Amino acid sequence: MSNRIPDEKVEQVRRSSDIVEVISDYVQLKKQGRQYIGLCPFHGEKSPSFSVSPDKQLYHCFGCGAGGNVFSFLMELEGLTFIESVRKLGERANIDLPDATVQSPVAGPQVLMRSAHELAAKLYYHVLTLTEQGSEGRSYVKKRGFTKEQIEHFQIGFAPDRWDALVTILTKRNFSLETMVQASLLGERESKDGYYDRFRNRLMFPIWDGQGHVIAFGGRSISDEKPKYLNSSDSPIFHKGKTLYGLHLARPSIRKLGSVVLFEGYVDVIAAWGAGLSNTIATLGTALTEEQAKVIRRNAENVTICYDSDKAGTSAAFRSAGILEQVGCTVKVAQMPEGLDPDDYIRTYGAESFKSNVIGESLTLMSFKMRYLRKGKNMQNEAERMSYIEDVLTEISTLPRAVERDHYLRQIAEEFSLSLEALKHEQFQIYREKRKQDKSEYQSKGRPIQSRKSLEAKKLLPAHQNAERFLLAHMMRDVEVTELVQERIGGSFNIDEHQAIAAHLFAYFGEGHEANPSQFIQGLQDEKLIRIATELAMMSLNDDFQEQELLDYMKLIETYPKRIQIQQKELEMKREKDPLEAAKLLMEINRMKQELH
Repeated sequence: MSNRIPDEKVEQVRRSSDIVEVISDYVQLKKQGRQYIGLCPFHGEKSPSFSVSPDKQLYHCFGCGAGGNVFSFLMELEGLTFIESVRKLGERANIDLPDATVQSPVAGPQVLMRSAHELAAKLYYHVLTLTEQGSEGRSYVKKRGFTKEQIEHFQIGFAPDRWDALVTILTKRNFSLETMVQASLLGERESKDGYYDRFRNRLMFPIWDGQGHVIAFGGRSISDEKPKYLNSSDSPIFHKGKTLYGLHLARPSIRKLGSVVLFEGYVDVIAAWGAGLSNTIATLGTALTEEQAKVIRRNAENVTICYDSDKAGTSAAFRSAGILEQVGCTVKVAQMPEGLDPDDYIRTYGAESFKSNVIGESLTLMSFKMRYLRKGKNMQNEAERMSYIEDVLTEISTLPRAVERDHYLRQIAEEFSLSLEALKHEQFQIYREKRKQDKSEYQSKGRPIQSRKSLEAKKLLPAHQNAERFLLAHMMRDVEVTELVQERIGGSFNIDEHQAIAAHLFAYFGEGHEANPSQFIQGLQDEKLIRIATELAMMSLNDDFQEQELLDYMKLIETYPKRIQIQQKELEMKREKDPLEAAKLLMEINRMKQELH
């Protein structure tokens, strides 16, 4: 693969890749004035501080400082190189790039792993749908009620009952079989004398990343072979705890409806899609992680959990609900009849019943918690009854809205014939204790809680630093401003990073480029400079500024070193005990002030 893409091609890709559209594939964005805002994909947050500018084709997070253009977004989020990000966006925009094939001997292991997974997915789909080797798989999907549309939409396949079906194809295509072991597609024989297919005689479900690239597989046994479900192990391109099944397929519906239905496994997602629910995703047979919850929150605020009705499924739903709530989701929980999972229910009672009687009748999170906490307790026993009431009050104390708290407190008061005032008092005591405990734990970790005033003070910068920031922001948008600054003060900025950005701007415009913040930032190599330059480019500026404003900024920048000298002399004078020396210092200070003005 060529490591060089012509500059004009890079620029063509950049101009053809709208940053709002690209980032919308990863983050739920909402229009706010001229910008789009959303939850930052680079750090956890409940309130959006991530801003995307369609005008400047830049993004910036005011929380963690991440920023850049469309290329740097993919590089930072997916760990791509610059060349890889250009190729990915070029493919998205249908722009032909030189040497764009991945089957080069110098292609990195992750590129080869992705390519091999795509090849394997095509093989398994072909075997299931068109070959004699897939006949047992076809019988199984017919028995399970999978339709042709479901098989095609989810690219379901079948791994033949052979040890070397995939090994043979990968060998013919010159893939490194050792790398394919790391990718969890193959296994290595104990005798170290060969390799074998990891998946055999199984119905195969491709697992995609958020952009639709196959990165792993789930294999369902069609016989009595154990385990019943076999998933790919974690690899350099696949992490179970970060991946959600079917996200790229469900994303358009999730965005349209503003909600998502979360299942425990991929078969439930496929069954629900067949029932007409297209905003459905699943974890991969493991407990929901905080990383997965954050991905869900970036795509939707409202989540309905639909897990199995057994004890394990109910406990998992309770735990998952807490994690989703922590990242800012509004959660409901669907109640499955005893002994049925979503796939069973749909096949037994039909699509409309599932949509109306299961998803449509989902409980609010608090109602679900109350049912969950009640399970296994004898309400006729005083100790167990009081324990239940205390557990419920603890959960009620976490509710943010007074109306919700009042609603559930009244329910408890009526059911157990208790005083509403006594319950409110007890709930408030629990709330205060929890606040104290949280504060103590937070401070014990060495992270003292900052007050609103201290956070605001952090944003206040010295006058000379603000002047440099505003001046650079104007320079990035106007070549004439840059020429004026270069002529008047050159690179005499007082902040090292500002000085570096100014030098890059002088060089950028010196090469004949037009003012384009996104293109300018693309040429920066230092990550810190990229973040600062992006923040400056995203600043709100007065478009009708006068030249005097620029001159005032430059004067502040020029005179700052002299002001520091004056302050040092004033300190010396205060410390000086000899009256004559103090008088000399005063005269010098007055002279320096006159020069300053």
